[in-house]
Amino acid sequence: MEKEARRNAKEALVKSYREANRTALKGQTVFTGSSLMEMFPIEPWIKELGESAPVVYNRGVGGYQTEDLLLILDACVFDLEPAKVFINIGTNDLGVPERTVEEMIGNYDRILTQIENRLPDVKIYLMAYYPVNFQAAAEEVKPLLQIRSNEKVALANEQVKALAKRHGQRYIDVSAPLKDADGNLKAEYTVEGLHIKPEGYRAIFADVMRYVRE
Repeated sequence: MEKEARRNAKEALVKSYREANRTALKGQTVFTGSSLMEMFPIEPWIKELGESAPVVYNRGVGGYQTEDLLLILDACVFDLEPAKVFINIGTNDLGVPERTVEEMIGNYDRILTQIENRLPDVKIYLMAYYPVNFQAAAEEVKPLLQIRSNEKVALANEQVKALAKRHGQRYIDVSAPLKDADGNLKAEYTVEGLHIKPEGYRAIFADVMRYVRE
């Protein structure tokens, strides 16, 4: 029942995106990915900047893996015909023991290829994955973080960086303000060792906006 409820919630969110896209402005900036993107309150924060602020749409879906995003690129990207796309997808793949980083990158490659084919002038920003914090994690999250470790995140980031280079797109890493002295996600910024509190997103907001405005 819980799994079905989560699936229904995701489907409802994607449906709401499709509805919102009908009246959205074309040629703007889109953020897409999984929960670490969905939870980034970038839309309301940008609105606080006033009328001269750029227009950004958040189309993240919590729990999604690369293969899921492939199926809804219309709702999360194409319908909006964006000039820029910021992507943070793949962290959920990293938590699946039987899935290799190479398999995840293969799906990511297909995502980029489809976007580039549909929107040949688009600029794509592949965002580095954020660190986690095993020591500050809730007990129920620790088994996941033994798989989705900072070592695995670092390996995946190197491959995402190489993928961006192959496609002639941008790899960006805004995670420095989130890290403690040991390279972990700061305890005060994490919900349960994995997800990020609004205070953490505030810490990277200026860096992100620098890329949005360029």
